[in-house]
Amino acid sequence: MAAQGVLTGRVALVTGGGSGIGRAAAELFAEQGAAVIVSDRSNSGEETVAAISEAGGEATFVQCDVSVEADVAAAVQAAVSVYGGLDAAFNNAGVAPAMTPFEDLERDVWESVIAVNLSGLWLCMKHELAVMVPRRNGTIVNTASVAGLVGTAKGASYTASKHGVIGLTRTAAVEHGPSGIRVNALAPGFTRTAMVDDLIDNPEFDMQQMLAASPLGRMAEPREIAEAALWLTSPASSFVTGHVLVIDGGFTAQ
Repeated sequence: MAAQGVLTGRVALVTGGGSGIGRAAAELFAEQGAAVIVSDRSNSGEETVAAISEAGGEATFVQCDVSVEADVAAAVQAAVSVYGGLDAAFNNAGVAPAMTPFEDLERDVWESVIAVNLSGLWLCMKHELAVMVPRRNGTIVNTASVAGLVGTAKGASYTASKHGVIGLTRTAAVEHGPSGIRVNALAPGFTRTAMVDDLIDNPEFDMQQMLAASPLGRMAEPREIAEAALWLTSPASSFVTGHVLVIDGGFTAQ
């Protein structure tokens, strides 16, 4: 690991850090010098911390269900109590339900997706900003999706939640820009994660059709999305806020 990185001396929180994009980002942030609070609602975050420690980085696991405010508050407080503050947050935790026709979507499924993807993200920003605003410094990156930019058939709850993520991101950016805090979002396309693997296993899902819909003709790797999160977190993007960075292999360019 490099002795000096673009996040050296900074403290970062990554939600959903136990797998996929979250794990890739936590590892990359640590490689770039950050002390990382890895949060996840499962113990898989411990594996991320172990990998970071083995590589010579600094990380601590905090079990956290982002839909539970007490969990979120504890994760943010851990950054302060263990590492002395919070400079950056990557709010990446999310869920995706099975593809369901609009009229067949059950209310409990709708509410469970909104609770994690939208209300959970709002709770994260609420508590992160409470630490960042008094210090007049901080960066927040939220994981939205291309489903936050376009409609997706049989994905009403997920699509609605990700459109909401973009709205919350822009609102926080406008409100807190005067405090020196930047808030941006990522809109990834299909990425090779466990969540997408579950979708691919659905017999109704046409993998070849999905790949053909992207000009690059492939899925993204988690590290590719993590690199974008790093850029939005780093000083290299110092004049970027309220932005939605689309990483979709050209899908929405069509």
